Amino acid sequence: MQTQYWLELAGTFFFAISGAIAATEKSRPDWFGVTFIGFITSIGGGSIRDMLLGAYPMSWVADETRVYMIIAGIAFTALFFNLLRKLRRTLFLFDSLGIALFTILGTEKALAYHVSPFIAAIMGMFSAIMGGVLRDVLTNEVPVIFRKEIYATACLAGASLYLLLRYNGIGREFSMLSSAALILIIRVIAVKYRLSLPHFRQPIATTKGEYQG
Repeated sequence: MQTQYWLELAGTFFFAISGAIAATEKSRPDWFGVTFIGFITSIGGGSIRDMLLGAYPMSWVADETRVYMIIAGIAFTALFFNLLRKLRRTLFLFDSLGIALFTILGTEKALAYHVSPFIAAIMGMFSAIMGGVLRDVLTNEVPVIFRKEIYATACLAGASLYLLLRYNGIGREFSMLSSAALILIIRVIAVKYRLSLPHFRQPIATTKGEYQG
């Protein structure tokens, strides 16, 4: 359990940085505003997962260390913001690390509540992406799951790999790290080569010769 705990703290830290950077890039918020966005980004997905599973108290309520990690992430962003801003795709990096860790941790927690593997994978995905969705909504961005890049699908792939490894007797720590690495690799490749899933439908021609998406 110690490995899982430290991975969850790391994911919380990464998501707090992601949220703080996103909030600061959109406007000039005060410390409370940045901390609030970082907090929502870090615990939003896990809180939704816990509510759906009936897991109370929620993880961040039961263990205030997670709150300290959020504060540490905000402080880290404040101290090194100019450096982070100069680094390309910094937000992408920290967001990808966060979703990779939280997908696997969310899947494992769901299994502890005796749900089916299919539902566990969905709970893992929710743990990973819903904090980012809330972050995007609050910062007036189009939620990342509605953009072209592969995002939630990478989480489902990682969760599926974790379940496959675990049900075939592979060690827990190796399964967790391998599955998190798969999510990160898919994200990097998808963004680098602009890969996306097929569109739900093709544009529709109008009477004026224009197209509607």
